[in-house]
Amino acid sequence: MGVRKELRPITKAEIVILAVFAALTLAVFLAPFTLPPGQVTDLSGKVGTIDNQAQIDRMNPFAAAVYFFGDGNCHQIASRSFYLNGNEMPFCSRDVGVFVGLVAGMVLAIVARPKPRILLPLLGLLPMAIDGGLQLVSAYESSNLLRLATGLLAGVSIALLLHVFAVRVLEPRPGGTGAPEGQ
Repeated sequence: MGVRKELRPITKAEIVILAVFAALTLAVFLAPFTLPPGQVTDLSGKVGTIDNQAQIDRMNPFAAAVYFFGDGNCHQIASRSFYLNGNEMPFCSRDVGVFVGLVAGMVLAIVARPKPRILLPLLGLLPMAIDGGLQLVSAYESSNLLRLATGLLAGVSIALLLHVFAVRVLEPRPGGTGAPEGQ
């Protein structure tokens, strides 16, 4: 018989990070369903600007909070967004991919227990940087499915990077430091 390898327990930091990502992602998907169908049809604006306050003021408090968060952090260009319940989602398709990827990446990190590495997750950010960067500096226009896919990969990559942070920094190790044993 082989020697059983002891599994590292799930850390509090991993659970908190996963819970935050899951709650935010759930809110992004639920908000359009809490509004009458077709109430939100074009939120096109600019990142870092609250430019849809009039529409947000007509929403219930839950949807208003989620859409306000989206308005300040996403361009919300209608043609680059998905619609649920006849309503534009509070974030564009790439950002929706990032949210889903954050949840999927943390679940992957908790279940698969990858050894903390940084290079591979950083490489996972490149497709989004290339696709988004090309759109920014040229006439190239990506599709919503490609935006979703590059956002998903970036979200998984960010979650894996946060997992490295959670394992190396946030969780105390024997000896009272956040660093893994032997480092």
